[in-house]
Amino acid sequence: MDPTDVVHRFNAAINDRDLDGLASLMSDDHTFVDSEGGTVRGKRACLDAWRGFFAAFPDYRNTFTGLTVRGDVVVVTGYSDCSRPEPAGPALWTARVTGPLVREWRVTAQTP
Repeated sequence: MDPTDVVHRFNAAINDRDLDGLASLMSDDHTFVDSEGGTVRGKRACLDAWRGFFAAFPDYRNTFTGLTVRGDVVVVTGYSDCSRPEPAGPALWTARVTGPLVREWRVTAQTP
């Protein structure tokens, strides 16, 4: 499977707040790293973290503006929209993809 397709599907699940969609795209050993360096490991723990995030930021959405693939790593530039300022703004996402699954999803906030 094309890593860019996997990353686009993963982001669509985030934008749709689709926990089942995220679960279907996460490896069992999935790792999420937030913009402050906080790390969550394991599919179940990551799904719980996303559930809490979606409850706190129900209108959060990511928009991709650029995408580069290097082996199993997909680097994405873009921005997040949200009515609350904490998660909104320019961002850089890095995904490690193995086949149809995302092993790691990392977000880094960018200064405008």
